[in-house]
Amino acid sequence: MYEIFMQLLQDRGISTYKVAKETGISNSTFSDWKNGRSKPKQDKLEILADYFGVSVDYLLGKTKNRQPGAPIDYDYARGPEDSRLLPLHDSLHRLNSRNIRMIPLFENASAGFGACARSEIVGYIPLYIASDEEAAQTICITVRGDSMYPKIEDGDVIQVHKQASVDSGSIAVVLLDGEEGFVKRVVYGHDWIELQSINPEYQTKRFEGPEILRLQVVGLVKSITKQV
Repeated sequence: MYEIFMQLLQDRGISTYKVAKETGISNSTFSDWKNGRSKPKQDKLEILADYFGVSVDYLLGKTKNRQPGAPIDYDYARGPEDSRLLPLHDSLHRLNSRNIRMIPLFENASAGFGACARSEIVGYIPLYIASDEEAAQTICITVRGDSMYPKIEDGDVIQVHKQASVDSGSIAVVLLDGEEGFVKRVVYGHDWIELQSINPEYQTKRFEGPEILRLQVVGLVKSITKQV
């Protein structure tokens, strides 16, 4: 399992430190897995599978199909009472269906010049989230505008973890004066906060001194669903 985990890290170009920070699984736990001092527990496997967007069976090396609900693979999944092979997606359904949560979708937060922040839920999106606590802190928002292009485009849906603060350099949803919603990179200075765009056509918005109080962080952008 650890070899597959390391390959996923290499594919993403990220470190175990980043994964530990974003999943809550400690670096010492990863070290224990590497050195054979312990084996991954089911809850940790589900968290990692959700984080990388792969199936638990892929993490365990039981299938080459990365995605949950991927095409049938008869090589590994076996019935509990005999040796007859079962479709892999059946076993994944039994394993993961309890963690499919209907997450509220809001319309919209701006990734351009700003848009009126609306509090109405316009729909729900099924997402694989390992815990009730995490699901309760998760919302989805449709993005309007192109200031974060090419990372986030007009019409993309972002998954947001609700929290009142984020680390400097993070992409977050921020309210201005409690009305205008922005998706921006948030950068902190000694007595200022900047809302930065990725698209160079948009100027950085800087708030200094008392102006900082006009800003309210809604949450951290965790993932992006592209529209096709």
